Amino acid sequence: MRRVERPSPNHDDRGDAVIDMLVLHYTGMKSAEEALARLCDPASKVSAHYTIDEDGTVYAHVPEARRAWHAGMAYWAGATDINARSIGIELVNPGHEFGYRDFAEDQVAALITLCHSILMRHPIPSWRVLGHSDVAPARKEDPGELFPWERLAKAGIGLWPQAIASEADPEALARYGYDPNAPQDKVITAFQRHFQPRKLDGQWDSDCAGLLASLLKTVGV
Repeated sequence: MRRVERPSPNHDDRGDAVIDMLVLHYTGMKSAEEALARLCDPASKVSAHYTIDEDGTVYAHVPEARRAWHAGMAYWAGATDINARSIGIELVNPGHEFGYRDFAEDQVAALITLCHSILMRHPIPSWRVLGHSDVAPARKEDPGELFPWERLAKAGIGLWPQAIASEADPEALARYGYDPNAPQDKVITAFQRHFQPRKLDGQWDSDCAGLLASLLKTVGV
């Protein structure tokens, strides 16, 4: 894993928050350099701790002890200052606006290595390894349905459920951590992007219920 220091001025103090979340994004811009420039521009007021290019190069922007500005208005399991308690990683990908494509093999391999090192430093529970769309379902789609969540889970990063019989309704998504005040169809779609990427219609069905029930059982909530 090749690491390059590319400091961003866009960060502040975490306060008393404990790092217990890992939030993954795509850059959603036309090129890596355009994304890196924005993340390091003081006028943009956005940043992340790391960006991973498609060739696997890891750009380090903000020290992990500092609060990077990557999640914006977000929510998970009662918390609203997601930036204060998370590590944010951007993955170079043009996103849905500019030609969304599969994440590159070298990029995913570097991500797995980086995540393993982060998880050794911070006690982040598996159910709190999330996408931007999970914590901001009304606003965001990234890292999107092409992101290899199952592969990460097999590498010990995050969760990948095996559906069980259940009649859980979509209100139970809030028990897992999703925002109960966000539009329900947006929340369901965010859940589908993460755990059921072949179906992105925002409609609750027995497959969604079975996957959610499996997650709730694993987490114990």
